[in-house]
Amino acid sequence: MMSFTGKTAVVTGAASGIGRALAEAFAGEGMNVVLADIDEAALAACVSEMQARSLSVIGAPTDVTQRESLAQLAETATAAFGDIHILCNNAGVASTGAGRSIAVWALPDADWDWVMGVNFWGVLYGLQAFVPRMLAHGQEGHILNTASAAAWTPGGGTYGVSKHAVLALSETLHRDLTSRGSLLGASVLCPGTVNTSILRAERNRPERFAGGSPPALPENLAAAEKGFATSMAPAVVARAALDAIRENAFYVLPHPAWDRLMRLRVETALRRREPLALDYADMMRRHAAGEQF
Repeated sequence: MMSFTGKTAVVTGAASGIGRALAEAFAGEGMNVVLADIDEAALAACVSEMQARSLSVIGAPTDVTQRESLAQLAETATAAFGDIHILCNNAGVASTGAGRSIAVWALPDADWDWVMGVNFWGVLYGLQAFVPRMLAHGQEGHILNTASAAAWTPGGGTYGVSKHAVLALSETLHRDLTSRGSLLGASVLCPGTVNTSILRAERNRPERFAGGSPPALPENLAAAEKGFATSMAPAVVARAALDAIRENAFYVLPHPAWDRLMRLRVETALRRREPLALDYADMMRRHAAGEQF
């Protein structure tokens, strides 16, 4: 996309973190922005603050694990601003339970259902709700799916599995749009650690996904949060995403420090060796400890 002014963007998970930074970036380009989030209080506060700066935004409470909720989001966005030009399937969660201490086959279904429900099904439902509308109006547009560096690295538990799925879905989306000669572009955003509140995602966990793994030890959670607090600012990630949309670049990798692990994983696979001992969780711990990699 070469022009943003006067067009409309929809961002899920927009009340905080990368989602809010994306919404701010689009609004700063003169776009109408629909902010969607499950946290209604945080969403209302965010929208109010942005509207006070005369930005063209509205909020739409949305649960991305529900197909009907995303269908309603598409209706709300279209009714408010007309044609949609940018869709950011950005909502994401990470289970901060005991995690790695529980074998992957023993993790509670509630953890799988919640994390996959938000991180993968939420993206797919977003595509189903918006892409047909975006194709129908025939204008240039773009779809940005937020994955993670975890999509390229070993391990990562439920979170890593969900982000691998988003990467594969996004690559398939790009192929399908291109093969049809569509004016819609696609990108997949794969950041490393970012200064967000994702480690507090349990606060928005719906009751129907209760019964997950036991809580993480407070000291472990505190150490991880310390690492996140010194991570890349969401605004930097949003700027990289905006540049990718403008340039129609598919892979958005704002953390070059993670390239080494991505490269090692592929090289190891090509040597037909066992998976790397160093995985996504190790990288997270190293970052929390202030180590360079």
